[in-house]
Amino acid sequence: MYYYRTMQKKHLYTLLMFMLLLEECYAAAGIKWLALGLSQTIPRIQDETICDKLTGLVKKQKHICRQQIEVMDSVKLGASMAIKECQFQFRNRRWNCSTVDPVSVFGTREVAFVHSISSAGVSHTVTRACSSAKLTKCGCDRTVRGRSSKGFDWAGCSDNIAYGNAFSKTFVDARERGRKGDGGRSLMNLHNNEAGRQVIDDNMRVECKCHGVSGTCELKTCWRAMPTFRTVGEKLKEKFDGATEVEQRRIGTRRQLLPKNPQFKPHTGSDLVYLVPSPDYCEMDPHTGSIGTSGRLCSKASKAIDGCDLMCCGRGFTTRVKTVTERCMCKFHWCCYVKCKECQREVEEHTCL
Repeated sequence: MYYYRTMQKKHLYTLLMFMLLLEECYAAAGIKWLALGLSQTIPRIQDETICDKLTGLVKKQKHICRQQIEVMDSVKLGASMAIKECQFQFRNRRWNCSTVDPVSVFGTREVAFVHSISSAGVSHTVTRACSSAKLTKCGCDRTVRGRSSKGFDWAGCSDNIAYGNAFSKTFVDARERGRKGDGGRSLMNLHNNEAGRQVIDDNMRVECKCHGVSGTCELKTCWRAMPTFRTVGEKLKEKFDGATEVEQRRIGTRRQLLPKNPQFKPHTGSDLVYLVPSPDYCEMDPHTGSIGTSGRLCSKASKAIDGCDLMCCGRGFTTRVKTVTERCMCKFHWCCYVKCKECQREVEEHTCL
């Protein structure tokens, strides 16, 4: 028990140190503007004089900030949402999105995912702000109008994803524009930025409402709506697992990213690409954005990456039995509440050495 507590304290201390450095890591790395999503010192961005003080913005982004100050709260929200979704999607992986775009190991598929999810985050929140009438320069998508071939009327407030994507492209891509001699890193980042935006576009859905007596649906009106951001995260996670390793080549006067293995088919615009293989993230290493897996919880029964064999990198794990309290034996009482008892049960908890 003493050893277990010592390991837990060691891991909590490591996490604390990384959390204290987390904002600095986001700011020091290539996706510097993501620090907006972690900043607690500036809850809202409403004064253009703040733009020059914001952590991690390049000159072009600061200019956009001053020109479109009303959008910047949505950018901040998009950054925060992207970080949280990244951490959710990778919660059971060795690399759990504690830090992104590491300083020395760039061009990995993890960096590809962060670029795509952060670009998508800005598109999603700006588009949502348009539909909610929070921005003066945009609103609902009024191009979706008329009678559908399926017999319903286009009406309501269709999400203006064209505006959201356009703003994301202008703001997020600003850092990468014009960079040369970086071994294809800017091309990779721009491609993955666009892939994130494309996932929202590709997964737009039709939502409808029926009108008529007693819901007879004599008239049905529909509009185009964005997918949930959880859906965006899941789709990009699938693309992360199937990402293509590429290399920069010059074709004529243009630089292009082509599959490193010529037997692989060319990637599409919505696929993620990366330049270098990922490290194993087993040990703590600030340069690779790894806090290591010592002290991480793992599943003894699982054979996947969250299983103790893989998560603990062969170092082994400790087991302890803990008592949890849960609601149980719930009964519905007329009218109108549910009454439950509290039950205790013992569960095993496994922690990497």
